[in-house]
Amino acid sequence: MNTIETYNFKGKRALIRVDFNVPLNEEFKITDTTRIDAALPTIRKILAGGGSAIVMSHLGRPKTGPENKFSLKHLLPYLNEKLGLTVKFADDCIGKTANDLAAGLKPGEVLLLENLRFYKEEEKGDVEFSKKLASLGDCYVNDAFGTAHRAHASTAIIAQFFPKDKLFGYLMDSEVASLKKVLSSGEHPFTAILGGAKVSGKIQIINHLIDKCDNLIIGGGMMFTFIKAMGGEVGSSLVEDDFIETAKKAIADAKAKGVNLLIPTDTVIADAFNNEANTKTVKTDQIPSGWMGLDIGPETAAKFEEVIMKSKIVLWNGPMGVFEMSSFEKGTKEVAMALTKATANGTYTLVGGGDSVAAINKYNLAKKVSYVSTGGGAMLEYIEGRELPGVAAIES
Repeated sequence: MNTIETYNFKGKRALIRVDFNVPLNEEFKITDTTRIDAALPTIRKILAGGGSAIVMSHLGRPKTGPENKFSLKHLLPYLNEKLGLTVKFADDCIGKTANDLAAGLKPGEVLLLENLRFYKEEEKGDVEFSKKLASLGDCYVNDAFGTAHRAHASTAIIAQFFPKDKLFGYLMDSEVASLKKVLSSGEHPFTAILGGAKVSGKIQIINHLIDKCDNLIIGGGMMFTFIKAMGGEVGSSLVEDDFIETAKKAIADAKAKGVNLLIPTDTVIADAFNNEANTKTVKTDQIPSGWMGLDIGPETAAKFEEVIMKSKIVLWNGPMGVFEMSSFEKGTKEVAMALTKATANGTYTLVGGGDSVAAINKYNLAKKVSYVSTGGGAMLEYIEGRELPGVAAIES
């Protein structure tokens, strides 16, 4: 398999699929550049190797063809500044303009194509559309982990037109390697921490991880479905009654497979869902009527830290409480701190999924864990044991 390190880009036009789906404000200024920054090393490597780069991405969810607010032209000032050159722009991703600009591209130059999703064919995985995109370049580089779980034209279908010249970019490479390390390295103890609001979104992950991990930690709003399944009183905490049986099955499965399932024993409760509400700490199965659990308690946080510190590999997906509010962020912050301590001790720690990433960034700890995944949905599907089309298309 070709790699970004070994491939010879000299004189080649590299067609790169990136994930430039970044948030823009009212003035079309980028408010979070993380995804663009993550793809820059791959672009720079191609240029340094004597190639030129044709960059393609989607932005937002345009409904009916081109819309100014979803145009990639808004990203040009930032790209120009970061790459130290003037990026050329094609106001369409296929057709005459794109073809002419791509054909005239010289080594060291970069061309940005307009939003792929201005065409319905992109999300449909249309082969003819993929072929038109493929005709622009000499090799195909997929560096868009955030869309690797979609079998779209530019993320998976296009690879067939480059049987010998397809490869991962740096970001995609490191994402896949980090997930493989966590799920397939065979190192133990392996601890998975799952949080967030709902059990329903995490069922496949729980089922897949119970076969792999030694410790499964449950936190966040989803813990109350488990507490209720165990017969506890949860007051007006978030509970998915349709998933009580599912939680019971997960508890039984963990026991049968010898997995240490850790469900919080104490919780910070409030009499309303706001930061100024009255709060107290109680046992998780003794929440009074009219009160709701919004964070894990200190006893639980200490127990979780103890398990994390003894682990060789830790996967964290989902916060422990409503960390956006200062009154209910302590549990999430303590788990984040425990991860950084474990990392310093040699534990491999992977953080992924939107809210966990937001939390690790809120406390400026991204550099103190082993890896922070950029692809929420893609990462979750990989942990669920599903094949990612964007990965399979390159590896096949």
